[in-house]
Amino acid sequence: MDSVSQRRKAIFYLVITAILWSTSGLFVKILDWQPVAILAGRSLFASIVFLIYLRRLPTQFGLWQLLAAGMFILTQFLFITSTKLTTAANSIFLQYTGPIYVILLAYWFLGEKPTRTDWLAMLVIFIGLTLFFGDELSSEGLYGNLLAILSGVTGAVMMVSFRAQKDGNPAESNLIAFLVTATFGFPFIMKETWTVNSWLILAFLGIVQIGFAFIFFTKGIRHIPALEANLIGTLEPVLNPIWVFLFYGESMGRYAFIGGLVVLSGVILSAVGSARAAAEGH
Repeated sequence: MDSVSQRRKAIFYLVITAILWSTSGLFVKILDWQPVAILAGRSLFASIVFLIYLRRLPTQFGLWQLLAAGMFILTQFLFITSTKLTTAANSIFLQYTGPIYVILLAYWFLGEKPTRTDWLAMLVIFIGLTLFFGDELSSEGLYGNLLAILSGVTGAVMMVSFRAQKDGNPAESNLIAFLVTATFGFPFIMKETWTVNSWLILAFLGIVQIGFAFIFFTKGIRHIPALEANLIGTLEPVLNPIWVFLFYGESMGRYAFIGGLVVLSGVILSAVGSARAAAEGH
């Protein structure tokens, strides 16, 4: 398979990843568990998926592999904690400042220079996100806001760490993170009320929303620059409230709708521009 075909396939994988990731908000709303318990239960099922997928436990541990696993856990923990201290809109908007850090980190550590199209796409996306969440943003919850910004930094390090394993098997980082999270979070699961519905939701979150999604992610990130992968992932905060609207009836405001369209335009701009650059390189 030539590199252009690989890129197209990788973009498809990452779009599917973002769609699956975006379903978490709806099911987390339905499940009346503490965030850490949900995270641990989801990781329990996800670890089973990755054990079947990899058919082995990691035996050799590299710097990028462990860094990706650690940043994956830390990003989730910071984001969950920030949503307890500030609004969900603040948390997700501030976390998605991550592409700025990805630009810097990918340039410093991977030598991936951003193009003019990347910068333009970044501008478009941040205008869109500002519109999308503008109605709910506030100056309250200072500590929550700071944790959300920090989650954007750790998320960027995670993205670059996965990308640095493009010649290896980044899926092992996921398995390590899932096993650690499930193990240390299991006591929180024991404190919750167990029902058939709760375990069905956790099974979906672990197997499909995280397990399958990260399999697609680790396949796609090997052929896509870290910045572009992060930009494609911006579909997640756009699609998340759409699922809530469709299945929960929570309507979107006018600015949120316009902002969502602007963000989608920025993601498409980045993907098309990067694809053209790759094609011209051949």
